[in-house]
Amino acid sequence: MAVLALPTDTGSLGRRVPQLLVGLVLYGVSMGLMYRAALGLDPWDVFHQGVAGRLGLSIGTVVLLTGACVLLLWLPLRQRPGVGTVGNVLLLGVAMDRTLALLPAQHALAVRIALLAGGIVLNGLATGLYIGARLGPGPRDGLMTGLHRRTGRSLRLLRTGLEVTVLLAGIALGGSAGVGTVAYALAIGPLAQFFLRYCTVPAAGFARKE
Repeated sequence: MAVLALPTDTGSLGRRVPQLLVGLVLYGVSMGLMYRAALGLDPWDVFHQGVAGRLGLSIGTVVLLTGACVLLLWLPLRQRPGVGTVGNVLLLGVAMDRTLALLPAQHALAVRIALLAGGIVLNGLATGLYIGARLGPGPRDGLMTGLHRRTGRSLRLLRTGLEVTVLLAGIALGGSAGVGTVAYALAIGPLAQFFLRYCTVPAAGFARKE
């Protein structure tokens, strides 16, 4: 993982780079919305919250540091990060912390449910945008694909194993799991697949199938 993987079809970069940046910022915003819902976080954010509480850091800082540490795990897997990979590490935590600074804690259950639902849908859209830009996976997704390539195990099995591990570790550290965790797990796959259909930038010379 000595060099950055650069895009080969540069003709569409005028769309792909802005789409990547918007997707990553919206992903961080969605994380902040789900955090303020206080109804349970997605598995990685349960872990981030638990670590943040133990270290006295903002959760956004922990998101950034965790992304950087996971990226180091790419070294033995010989994964090459893309522009989107580096952007993922640098932007998600900042966007999440800024969202939390602007959005105070909420107490009304109806508002918290709306924040959770909006956060999950926005997360699906953001996933479609940044993955659809085809400029490199996030550190956590790249870790799963790298393990898949090296071990031959199914992506579903690896994803489940990793997310259960970080979820249990996060709970042990004091992170918040709940109905939101379950809702996210059930909804994010179909939502990301739906938005990817409309957000994926076609490779040069190929038209996207409807």
